Amino acid sequence: MKTKKRFIAGASCPKCKAIDSIMLFKENNVEKIECMECGHTQSQGDDQQQQAAADQQLIGVFKPE
Repeated sequence: MKTKKRFIAGASCPKCKAIDSIMLFKENNVEKIECMECGHTQSQGDDQQQQAAADQQLIGVFKPE
């Protein structure tokens, strides 16, 4: 089965900073991105680890009623 890959308009590579070179695809039900310029890859698990680190610095969430 062929993997469907989509380019993300306006996205920049976290490594080489190239714009419009990131493609998004799923592999084994895990979302991954790959830079077509430098070959940098990142998976959904990497993002969740970064988000968990950012959440530790969160002071509070404002919820207006």
